Amino acid sequence: MKVEQLMTREVKVCRADDSVNRAAQLMWEYDCGFIPVISSNGDGAVVGVVTDRDIAMATYTQGKAPIAIPISMAMSHEVIACHTADGISQAEALMRDHHVRRVPVLDQKERLVGVLSLNDIAREVQREAAGTRRAEVTAEALADTLAEICRPRGTYQVTVAA
Repeated sequence: MKVEQLMTREVKVCRADDSVNRAAQLMWEYDCGFIPVISSNGDGAVVGVVTDRDIAMATYTQGKAPIAIPISMAMSHEVIACHTADGISQAEALMRDHHVRRVPVLDQKERLVGVLSLNDIAREVQREAAGTRRAEVTAEALADTLAEICRPRGTYQVTVAA
């Protein structure tokens, strides 16, 4: 199964010259926690991504209102993306390797055409389990991907107060 068969096509985006407030507004209005950021020059190139956590951390660490923070100060500048023709297993490997739950999907000209999320993959696993067709996306692969994404990246020391 190809990424283009599962991806979400109607994607809200921010421009690189928007504020964090704009991204938060879109996330609230469209019930999402991830927004691709495209260049301000109109070429449609994805220059970053921003999550609801990025927004929360930017407003906390900078001590400013979201309207006063450029999205470029909160977004991840490293874009981990896949392509429409990639297989779902390739996309899951990308998610596992980079510990991300969502990836922008690009066409052959490297323009944004969608987003693939773990949610999209989980819904397909459920559809295939309920149907009679051969499963192309497995619950085991999804579980492996989620487990790897959730694996702590560093060593954490927990201190319990007595």
